[in-house]
Amino acid sequence: MLFDIEINGQQVSAKRGETIMEVLDRVGVKVPTLCYMPGFSPTGGCRMCIVEVDGIDSLVPACSHPVEEWMKIKTHSPRVLKARKTLVELLLASHPDDCLYCDRNGTCELQDLAAELNIRERNYRTKRQNVQVDRACSSIERNPAKCILCGHCIRVCDEVMGVSAIDVIGRGSDSRIGTTYNKGLNFSGCVKCGQCIMACPTAALTEKPGLQTVIEALNNPELYTIIQFSPTVAASIAEEFNLKASKDIPNLVRTAFKDMGFRQAFDVSMASDLVIMEAAAEFNERFGSKERLPLFTSSCPSWVKYIEDQRPRYISHLSSTRSPQQMMGRIIKSYITSSAGQKSENVFVVSVMPCTSKKHEAELDRQKETKSKYVDAVITTRELVKLIKILGIDFKTLEPEPTDTAFSMRSSAGMLFGISGGSLEGLLRTVYFNMTSQEMSPIKINDLRGLKNRKEARVKIGKQFLNVVAVNGLANAKALLDDIEAGRCDYQIVEVMACPFGCINGGGQLIDSDEKKLKTRMKALYDVDDEEMIKVAHKNPIITDIYEKFLSKPNSERNRQFLHTERIKAEET
Repeated sequence: MLFDIEINGQQVSAKRGETIMEVLDRVGVKVPTLCYMPGFSPTGGCRMCIVEVDGIDSLVPACSHPVEEWMKIKTHSPRVLKARKTLVELLLASHPDDCLYCDRNGTCELQDLAAELNIRERNYRTKRQNVQVDRACSSIERNPAKCILCGHCIRVCDEVMGVSAIDVIGRGSDSRIGTTYNKGLNFSGCVKCGQCIMACPTAALTEKPGLQTVIEALNNPELYTIIQFSPTVAASIAEEFNLKASKDIPNLVRTAFKDMGFRQAFDVSMASDLVIMEAAAEFNERFGSKERLPLFTSSCPSWVKYIEDQRPRYISHLSSTRSPQQMMGRIIKSYITSSAGQKSENVFVVSVMPCTSKKHEAELDRQKETKSKYVDAVITTRELVKLIKILGIDFKTLEPEPTDTAFSMRSSAGMLFGISGGSLEGLLRTVYFNMTSQEMSPIKINDLRGLKNRKEARVKIGKQFLNVVAVNGLANAKALLDDIEAGRCDYQIVEVMACPFGCINGGGQLIDSDEKKLKTRMKALYDVDDEEMIKVAHKNPIITDIYEKFLSKPNSERNRQFLHTERIKAEET
């Protein structure tokens, strides 16, 4: 039922059941908020979105108050502005004064609100708590002093990720946001995904810094520094520096890496092709024996950790292949640099990933012989942006530089790993070839594309059908596992990405990754798939060459030792 209400003197249409905030968003009237999250049920906790409604004595929160036919609303009256200013001043009373060197300087919502409300001095002072920064986690740092109790991290961790590693501790004025058992993120069941960082409006949650380690390595003449990067990172860099989207962006980023001092730069998609080859052979073996099905993909370390920690009965269902990052690191140190005359101990491998859990993964995965890491340092997309600025790289002066090494050649199937459903689509192309000796046609699987949380497809391969599914967001994966256990569905392959919509929205990506930006990143990867000549991993000549000269056939005993890993239960770690 539609009816008219008045907003700032203008008549607008409203619908019964809508909140004031929903009407304001629809008609383009902006009101500030710190706790409101689109798509989540409102809490009205921060009170920043308060508005004045004729006939109601108190100011009401727009996010949770329903519209009614008689309403006349003022969103920026003097009374409203004064109240909002007081609320921000009270938050600033106990907030650290380190904006100049804070990790979120320039992208902090509290800082933006202070500027918007013209706050220029501290009017309230409270005793600040002496709290310790939680640095024990290998991927994420937590600074409770910068927390404003908005609850974003709790809701994302609980409702989107289904992990519930963060919660409110204490009651009343003693309330604070902490972790399970209040022992820090490392002991809380955290899967290191970093979605809490993306949701946090301040710097209460940030990635574990790795930038200084990379800078020191670049300035160490004894180290041969190599960088590998995810294709989703290149798309985000174009977005950050206002570069025109084109197929030259990865080559432009590669030029920037060379100017920084890296000796070689690899697109990690080549290793994604290796993952496809090994996982496809692994699936064919399982499908033939009808054992350990469905096969679960294992490229997302947060998903793997979730299974190891919370659903250990499914560990045997995980593909044993290493992730593209770890596989690329091992290939670089064991094959590529040795063929170039470099000793493994002098090679320093850096990864740039859209993901914070890759930091955790790199710390865990080490060579059994020497205990040295396959990947020495991992930085996020955000950290790469900082490095570009620190080293004074100006993209306007750079020319795209094609890869200087054949080992960066990849198929478009490997490029699709950054999108939910993409690694499954790439895998099915090679599974189809292995089972029929023919190429899949059509090559696209439209049912696995788009931004849906759960995408299912039924693929005919010869005379057989495969039921497959791709889910993103661990809460959706949790629901899927419940369906499998209850016998409500039957799949042969399951792809899971911990982050909503996949790596294009990873916990290490740029802050404020709205749906429009996600669609742009997704389109950039799909465009490559449309334009690329090599669309399947098994036709990548570099992959064929590596198998002939260095590896054995996919999923062989030698490859299981080299490209695969053992999955262990959480209590064994």
